[in-house]
Amino acid sequence: MKIVTLIARVLLGLMFLVFGLNGFLHFIPQGPMPATGPAGRFLGALMESHYFVPIFLLQIVSGALFLVNRYVPLALMLIAPVIVNILLFHSLMNPGGLPPGLIATALWVVVAYGVRSAFAGILQKNAKI
Repeated sequence: MKIVTLIARVLLGLMFLVFGLNGFLHFIPQGPMPATGPAGRFLGALMESHYFVPIFLLQIVSGALFLVNRYVPLALMLIAPVIVNILLFHSLMNPGGLPPGLIATALWVVVAYGVRSAFAGILQKNAKI
């Protein structure tokens, strides 16, 4: 299981580091963005408000943390909302891009399972005050 977790962590790190850097450097060509409908309006609002800047920064930081194997639970918590937004966007507005989001989710689950002891405190039924 350690090897599977290692592979998943490295793939997750590469995925988010590369796509986070691509958000700033644009070295991977992209297809046309949806111009109409809810997906187009949503992406237009995100671009106009510069909302993608912190998202790309979160991806870069999390990807780097995964790759250097430091603060992996923190990286998992930082990237989880990004993955949820990817899944929701593609599930509800643009289903064509759903497979990469599902792959990221599967990798996230494998890595989270590998460090599940780090989350023991937040998964308690009753808080000890």
